Amino acid sequence: MKKVLGSSAFRELLRVMIAIIVALTLGFIITVLVSDDPIGAYKAFLFGPLSKINRFGDWIEESITLIFLGLAVALVFKAELFSLGQEGQMVLGALVAGAIALYVPVPVYIRVPLAILGAMLIGFLWGLIPGYLKAYLNANEIVSTLMLNFVALKIYEWLLTYNIKPEDAGYTASETFSAEGTMPTFFPPIPFLGELRTLFMNQTNISIALYLVIIATFVVYYLMYRTPFGYELRMVGANIKFARYGGVNTKRTIVLAMAVSGIFAGLAGAHLASGIHRKLILNITFGLGFEGIVVSILARNNPLLIPFTGLAYGYLRAGANVMERSSDMSREMVLVIQAIIILLVTAERIMPIIQERIRVRRAQQSGVPPAEADAPRIEGGD
Repeated sequence: MKKVLGSSAFRELLRVMIAIIVALTLGFIITVLVSDDPIGAYKAFLFGPLSKINRFGDWIEESITLIFLGLAVALVFKAELFSLGQEGQMVLGALVAGAIALYVPVPVYIRVPLAILGAMLIGFLWGLIPGYLKAYLNANEIVSTLMLNFVALKIYEWLLTYNIKPEDAGYTASETFSAEGTMPTFFPPIPFLGELRTLFMNQTNISIALYLVIIATFVVYYLMYRTPFGYELRMVGANIKFARYGGVNTKRTIVLAMAVSGIFAGLAGAHLASGIHRKLILNITFGLGFEGIVVSILARNNPLLIPFTGLAYGYLRAGANVMERSSDMSREMVLVIQAIIILLVTAERIMPIIQERIRVRRAQQSGVPPAEADAPRIEGGD
């Protein structure tokens, strides 16, 4: 853990922060060119999430979902897989959590944990499918996870429209969950927090998911670096042939990587349904599944850095919403900034790989094979 939190992790975080600062600077230049009030627009973008309690709550709520998704993506990326299935796992997690909240008549101390466990289970089971296809049929995981996303979304829409939505509802949505089916506030009922607790409860939807995401972060770290499964995961990611030669059941590891990843995507869905919206609605995920990839890339798949990158990226998204409502700028500006950040971070990441491949090729052409050309790299963190 010291290695993950050491100077290497600090340098990675510093690089990400530099990339964000450069992207924000370029974004401001673009804003100057297209906005009648660039200072006001960018002020709303940079400071809007902190200007009101409800906006602060929006930032934290969105960041919680992004952190869950970043943890899900980091697990499959660590095995050098590329899953795009978080969207489907999340929407099914929301569906199961919502169905339990609506139709299981048990007290809150049973119903909410049951909804959370149900969302985790469906995420795990849905992740098994592309994992099996990849491990045993060598199916491309990008294609299979993308196609399964559409299947999951259509299942969700069909059940919501024809089975869950009340017949007299004017729009496609379920009934609002009762208090027993909603995630409780994150503030415990402590007497001296009375007014502050009431204020946050009335103006935000920050729930116990805040605690869950902290626990999930350390669970993913423990899985990656303190368990046999994590060792096998990193071995497969470093060099699958070497892992197979060393006795690792690579097929089982690939299947479990995709399935365990689904647990945390399912948790994100439970948070959306029972923590934020407190009902099932169409387009409940709004494409958030793909944003988890950005969060994980920014953190270099380091689970202990994902909360920081999730908060940073969630702040950008919350600021974009405030900017859109408060100025003549569209929230698409945040997509420009996002693209620049990804470009800067991935370019910095890819250049050493390109340089290493050039070095290996030159060494092979000279007839002297490099010592590390085929050796796997098993590290404590990216």
